[in-house]
Amino acid sequence: MQLKYLQTIADAQESDCKVVGLAWSPNNQKLAVATVDRQVVLYDEKGEKRDRFSTKPFDPEAGKKSYIITGIAFSPDSAKIAVAQSDCIVYVYKIGEKWGEKKAICNKFPQPSPVTCIIWLLTGPIICGLVDGKVRALQIKSNKSQSLFASDSLVVSLASNSKGTGFLSGHIDGNVIRFYLTHDHNGDEAQGRVVVHSVPPYALAWPQGYIFVGGCDKRVAVFNNNGKLMKNFDYSRDSEEYEFTVAACSPSGQAVVMGSFDRIRLYNYNTRRSLWEETAPKDIKNFYTVTALAWKKDGSKVTCGSLCGAVFMFESVLKRTVWKDKFEITYVGPNQVLVKPLDTNERGVILRSQHGGEIEDVRIMGKDCYLVARTEETLLVADLTKNLLSEVPWNNSFRHEKFYFENSNVCLVFNAGELTLIEYGDNDILCSVRTEFANPHLISVRLNERNSTSDNKKLAYLLDLKTICIVDLVSSYMIAQISHDSKIDWLELNETGHHLLFRDKKQRLLLVDTTTQTKQTIFTGVSFVQWIENSDVAVAQSGSTLAIWYNIDLPENPTLMNIKGDVTDVIRNNSKTEAICVDGSNTFSVELDEGLVEFVNFDVAWLKHLINPIQTYNITAIAFKIEYRLFLYAK
Repeated sequence: MQLKYLQTIADAQESDCKVVGLAWSPNNQKLAVATVDRQVVLYDEKGEKRDRFSTKPFDPEAGKKSYIITGIAFSPDSAKIAVAQSDCIVYVYKIGEKWGEKKAICNKFPQPSPVTCIIWLLTGPIICGLVDGKVRALQIKSNKSQSLFASDSLVVSLASNSKGTGFLSGHIDGNVIRFYLTHDHNGDEAQGRVVVHSVPPYALAWPQGYIFVGGCDKRVAVFNNNGKLMKNFDYSRDSEEYEFTVAACSPSGQAVVMGSFDRIRLYNYNTRRSLWEETAPKDIKNFYTVTALAWKKDGSKVTCGSLCGAVFMFESVLKRTVWKDKFEITYVGPNQVLVKPLDTNERGVILRSQHGGEIEDVRIMGKDCYLVARTEETLLVADLTKNLLSEVPWNNSFRHEKFYFENSNVCLVFNAGELTLIEYGDNDILCSVRTEFANPHLISVRLNERNSTSDNKKLAYLLDLKTICIVDLVSSYMIAQISHDSKIDWLELNETGHHLLFRDKKQRLLLVDTTTQTKQTIFTGVSFVQWIENSDVAVAQSGSTLAIWYNIDLPENPTLMNIKGDVTDVIRNNSKTEAICVDGSNTFSVELDEGLVEFVNFDVAWLKHLINPIQTYNITAIAFKIEYRLFLYAK
């Protein structure tokens, strides 16, 4: 990775005008710059100044210039900014989600001594270090603060891990202390003092599995999580190098940038060699001391502030490619990739390996709505429209898989007679079964499609050409195994998974009750069949006849309609259900009875919602509505 200069956000002044803090919002839309004149200036992601606000002293009688800002941090929802001050206070300002919204103080946290540094963890609490050596947690909801631990020396730096579940504190006596706020960390990483450095650790970073420490001895020491020295970058004999003042870690945890005088140094983790390597330093003449560093949360940019008020923005990119003139794929680290559409203003998707593997072979598939990528040990799939990413263990290196994206909730991966289901947003394989039939028309998956209060996940697939297997994916229990006397060419579960429709080569349509495993033929000569969305209504065509089962529990009494052409789809939208028909070059629609389709969804839960005692309803109107639906159904 190299740092490439992009632009100057703020120009340097002719006098001391120190940038005391930089912070990128987690949603990547805002950059906050805190200046020595007690102002917080807000920029957009392109570096354009959009807003600013002034901070306030803890004691108004002491005067507006009685303090300085010592650090700033964005909230996890990007709507608040915490400002640490030297007059023993931390203010939390609500800045809103849009530009120009009114700024207001929503939390005040008085402290027993001046605040020296601050971070805001992804898990929620604000962490601040004090002059008296205490490290305290500030809770937004309760507006209370508590001491996590205390030492006898001033806190000079704080650094969070990539998950936001723990942090390191650097103290002026050289101690580096580790603390976790949750219990999901590695048990081998004990809390407490982990490193004793020779000088105060003003430049402190916690990349994945390592600890970076720098200070006035012009050395950058790299420790493992047990405190053992793994690498020492020594610049003490370089007359042009000065003390290290600040550090920042990339969001992926595989790069660290250190700031000194007129220079920033970048260190990358080589995943193949399992060691840290230094790239060529970035010299910035007349920049003077680097006082603040911040890495954009998507990993694409680094900003640095100087003693004279200058703020520079650098691009941190390994490589950039374009996929079929539709998507820009930017590698911002070995294990992190940005995928952004070229024809829209959408921000794109951040693809990151949770296991730290190097991402390769990124492909856009499924009508440009899905993404597939790999590392040496994992497979990554993503729904680009919903911004859902999954990473599952995957040891197959032959890359002969076939991917099917017909289901909006799950990716079907077929390879060497094995079908694997990966639910978007879940990092565990949902199910793996053996089957030789990878046709999506011969596989049906239903995952909680009716907003059920309990998990309802079912799979139907072919064991052989004449045998269907239905599996409960929650319990991994086989619900049913249905045998047939003819080859099956289509099957589909309804959204609740209680009924299964399948068609054989003789164009017979059969219905299976998955609970009782009863099977019956309900229609013949079928050329088209489909369940209607958000209902248990089925539609099938045979010749010029369209059959509609408004009540699938009475399959012998369908509603029949004469139509022209071939039905290609059934669409339910805007309180209207229509069958789309094609007759030669003409396309037209046939409207179904939406009242009957809607009635199918009427159940006890719906009635309970209507007569909820917390709300007031017109009981007569409810009774009339139910009576009207029953009338339509009986008709």
